[in-house]
Amino acid sequence: MPLKRFFALGLLGFFTMGLMACVSSTPYGPASRNGLGYSDQRIESDRYRVSFRGNAQTRRETVEDFLLLRSAELTVQNGYDYFIVVENDTEARSFFTTLNSAGGFHGGGFGSFYGRRGFGAFPYYPYGFGPGFGNGFGGGFATTTTESTAYQAIAFIRLYKGTKPDNEPAAFNAREVMDNLRPSISN
Repeated sequence: MPLKRFFALGLLGFFTMGLMACVSSTPYGPASRNGLGYSDQRIESDRYRVSFRGNAQTRRETVEDFLLLRSAELTVQNGYDYFIVVENDTEARSFFTTLNSAGGFHGGGFGSFYGRRGFGAFPYYPYGFGPGFGNGFGGGFATTTTESTAYQAIAFIRLYKGTKPDNEPAAFNAREVMDNLRPSISN
């Protein structure tokens, strides 16, 4: 194997591992430097603002479950039994990503190291010839734009001691929430 090809394959593997790390959903935990995860702020002795922010791979339901789980943990940590969600909202933030691939297998000539033509039965041709349009030997660009949506759930909660009232739909038994939602966490 020629040395250039060996280094190119190693570099491709390195970048692939880096991209795969970015593709996983936000794990349950405190907010990191990039703001992903949960955060909470005490407003009064028995009131908190709680939020969970996920990346584009984190489903809306997961973000909302993690918000409830953090609310339950705060309730128990502060010596309370249940909480009531006074106000809540889930915000969606959409953004677009455009990838340009210079070169990419045009005109039946040699393409770039990893070109993409998004049609036909074999849209990727990693070494060799491929169908397409252009001037051969890698001129032009292939552009792909994708839309992604990330969610953030925010709630104001109030903590209570005693038995959760049955006639209050926004009331949650903190220990039951933790028992039911913790098994679904796969960190």
